[in-house]
Amino acid sequence: MSSITHAVITPANPIRSEIDLDAPGKHTGYLRLPHSVHRSAYGWLPIPLASIRNGAGPVVLIMAGNHGDEYEGQILVSTLIREIDAAHVSGQLILLPQANAPAAEAGLRTSPLDDGNLNRAFPGDPQGSPTQMIAHYIEHTLLARADYLIDLHSGGSSLLYRGNNMLAIDPRDDDEKQRLHHALRAFGLPNAFLHAENPVHAATAARRQRALSITAELGGGGTVDATLLREARHGLLHFLGAIRALSGPLVPNAPPAETRLLRVAGARHYVYAYDHGLFEPLVELGAKVVAGQPAARIHFPDTPLKEPVTCYFQSAGEVVCKRVPALVRRGDCLFHLAEEVAG
Repeated sequence: MSSITHAVITPANPIRSEIDLDAPGKHTGYLRLPHSVHRSAYGWLPIPLASIRNGAGPVVLIMAGNHGDEYEGQILVSTLIREIDAAHVSGQLILLPQANAPAAEAGLRTSPLDDGNLNRAFPGDPQGSPTQMIAHYIEHTLLARADYLIDLHSGGSSLLYRGNNMLAIDPRDDDEKQRLHHALRAFGLPNAFLHAENPVHAATAARRQRALSITAELGGGGTVDATLLREARHGLLHFLGAIRALSGPLVPNAPPAETRLLRVAGARHYVYAYDHGLFEPLVELGAKVVAGQPAARIHFPDTPLKEPVTCYFQSAGEVVCKRVPALVRRGDCLFHLAEEVAG
């Protein structure tokens, strides 16, 4: 009795690039995501894309707009597309200023088409929702050819980070640790948070594709701080120079700051609301706190005689991020901490 083995065929991703990623020079255009709706039967969604390629060298994917309400990175990436001349590139820069373009167009963290959170959608699905198709294309087409991922985030509409920060997955061995620490210090933002990997994040998608990843958290609060934006641009250009992907007058002589290494140690470093009410923070960004210290009060103006509820820190650490809107519901993040570690 014979057995027949059937090959599993992975369906192709329907997203197509208007530009040839193998072509030398600077090229801009769109990724076309087919989107048939009542208004446009044969339509497609435009996802802005640029490629700057010249000779041999590393391939760097620089991405912003992973969350649509995080504006700092979108401005920075679109600025770099205009500023960088292909003659100063060695290798290739692939630039996505609005990775989840439907979310960015709406100014929302998640896509209005499918409520998709791109940074919770990897490795994606080529036959899934629009956000799942974008995640699949980024991981299996763009990251598959990259040596580095720079994913530019911020606190967005609901959170505010203290200044400019970087996040990176805990290295797996001494060689990866050395490469990662060199990359973080070359980027040179003031703080770098090490954390456990999450399989649905872009950073872990990069790891699966053998690319080194740095995630930036640049302020937030639904605004853009010009000083933080200048520092982030400085750091990113210095990083590109340090890995020999970029040369010329745009590359600074030194990183913008000396980087501190910190760790975000899971659930104990977060404070959440357990009530629906108004959030009153009791500490500010940058504060050093201890376990058991009051973090916030939740007030109930709709029930005037009801006493506010106090929320407490579970762990010691430094306050690096806090919630912006005062109105909260159970499950909303109020603060997150980090603790300094030896380099």
